[in-house]
Amino acid sequence: MEYPDADRTRLAVLGSPIAHSLSPTLHAAAYDVLGVPFRYGRHEVASGGLDAFVAGLGGEWRGLSLTMPLKREVLPLLDRTTPLVDELGVANTIAFRQSGDRVLRSGANTDVEGLVRPVEALGHVPGEATILGGGATAASALTAAVRLGAVLVRVFARDTSRTGALVDLAVRLGVTLDVLPLTELPGTRHGFVVSTLPGGAADDLDLAPSGDDAVLFDVAYEPWPTAVASRWADAGGRVLNGLDMLTEQAIGQIRFFLTGNDDELLPGEADVRRAMRAAVGLPEVIGA
Repeated sequence: MEYPDADRTRLAVLGSPIAHSLSPTLHAAAYDVLGVPFRYGRHEVASGGLDAFVAGLGGEWRGLSLTMPLKREVLPLLDRTTPLVDELGVANTIAFRQSGDRVLRSGANTDVEGLVRPVEALGHVPGEATILGGGATAASALTAAVRLGAVLVRVFARDTSRTGALVDLAVRLGVTLDVLPLTELPGTRHGFVVSTLPGGAADDLDLAPSGDDAVLFDVAYEPWPTAVASRWADAGGRVLNGLDMLTEQAIGQIRFFLTGNDDELLPGEADVRRAMRAAVGLPEVIGA
């Protein structure tokens, strides 16, 4: 299969710190299966340095993956954005495309689908959702929960005074949202939980599944398993982790880099997914 701008073969993930990123491993596995000669690296770019970095790129660059806070800082640099970027005010992906005598910078957000697809693969349809944490990933989690079918979402945050953007987003999404202090997390059983807290930060929380179809999506992956994930699994619930999210959002990025559309399936995508999951030590099947 031929792709637009085939001479653009360089890609990278940017952030600070970035040396730990598994994105190069995931992308390399995918491009090997796809048979495309792309080179994907990593670059240390701190807050405030994105504009200069992008301005210095040559014609061999195809796109970039971004970590926070660059996901917000990129917005003024983009010529085009997907509706989800406009909704959330966050872009984790830039694709460069030649258009006449200029290069267009297009931005996408694949974080939401990184949460949605693994849950869909389990066949779980949440009526209610519990989100732990109130930062940028919580916004993606809220949007994902609504897309999965949740009509009531409860956010438990360490600092509820900083959740105004989530409240506004809930209004736009048309979902009922309750925001409460993390210390008030009830000890009742839960059907669907997304923890956006750093690895280990949820370990002392009283979380238990409501049944064997209950899902805990803990976006941490290092160290893994977290104590809360182990307790959830031991109680019979199903667990997803940050590598599930990272793999699926990377697939969305690859779609966008290759075709300009993060919804367009890759050729042999099932094989691509298996190779990517194997590269980071995930089982072949989501949720296995």
